[in-house]
Amino acid sequence: MRRIPNYELYGESAAARPPWHDAFNFEWIPERSRANDWNIPAHRHDALLQILYIRNGYGHVIIESAKEPFDPPCLVILPAQVVHGFVFSPEIDGLVITAAQGALESIAKSVSPALLPILQRPALIPVRGPAATDETLMPLFQLIEHEFRSGAAGHTAAGMSLLIALFVQAARLADYAAATPVAALAARRSVQIKRFRELIAKHFREHRPVEFYAAELDITVAQLGRICREELGVSPTSLVNDHLIREAQRDLVYSGMSVKQIAHSLGFEDAAYFSRFFRKQTGITPRAFQGAAQRDLALGTF
Repeated sequence: MRRIPNYELYGESAAARPPWHDAFNFEWIPERSRANDWNIPAHRHDALLQILYIRNGYGHVIIESAKEPFDPPCLVILPAQVVHGFVFSPEIDGLVITAAQGALESIAKSVSPALLPILQRPALIPVRGPAATDETLMPLFQLIEHEFRSGAAGHTAAGMSLLIALFVQAARLADYAAATPVAALAARRSVQIKRFRELIAKHFREHRPVEFYAAELDITVAQLGRICREELGVSPTSLVNDHLIREAQRDLVYSGMSVKQIAHSLGFEDAAYFSRFFRKQTGITPRAFQGAAQRDLALGTF
C-alpha cells in the first residue's frame, strides 16, 4: 500500500521536529523547488499550515484531487492535513510560509474569531482589488522573513503576530474576490464545527449516525443540523459523506489499492455497496474516477 507522505517541510520527516516546529518557517519557492526539478509530489503536513504568495511565473497546485493553475499574483492557503503538491515553472517568483496551525488558530480565537475560516479551508485567492498590490503585501512578507532569519529576542511572537496581520489581508482579498466565504462566525459555533470535523475524521470509518456526533458535541440533532445548515450550507450527513468521499478519492488516486481493498479500509463490508455510494455522491464509479484522476494529475506536465 502506498501512503501519502507526511512531512514537516517537504522532504523532511515529521518524526524529526525542526527548532521552529511550534512557530514558522520562511522560504523563497526556488530554494526547495529547484532541487526537486520544480515538482513537489503530493504530500501533507499533519500540524502545519502553508501560505504561498505567487508573484510571477506559472504552474499549478494539486489540492486533494483537483488541479488549480496559478494566476499570479495570488495567494494559496493550505491548512494542515490537506493533501497537496505543486508543479512550478523555472520562472516562478514567490515565497512560502509554513506555520503551526494550532498556534495560529489559538491567536485568531483570541483576537479575531472571524479569521478561523480562512485558516481552516484550502483556497487559491487572487490578489485583486483597489488596495491589493505587491507593494501592499511585500512589506508584510519582508518583515516576516526578517523575524524568521534574525533569531532576535521575541522573533517568534513578532513573526506569529505578523502572520495574523497577513491572514487579515488574505481574508479581505478573499472577501473581495468572493472566492472564500469569510463571514464572521460566532466563536462558539466555530469551535463546534471544528470539533464536529475532528470527530468525523476520527470515526468516519465506523459509519456512525448523526445522533452519535450530536451526543459527542453535547447538543441535539436538531441543533447540529441548524449549525451546519446556517454556517456551512449543508446537512451533518452531507459533511460526513463528503469526508468519506474525500478519503475514498485520496485512496483511489494515491494508495495503489484495489477498489475492494479501499472499500474495506473505509468500513464498507460490500465493495458493490461502496461503488453505489461513491457513484451517488460523485456521479461516477470509483474505477472511472480513478482512471480520470490519474490521467489528469500527470505531475510534471503543464
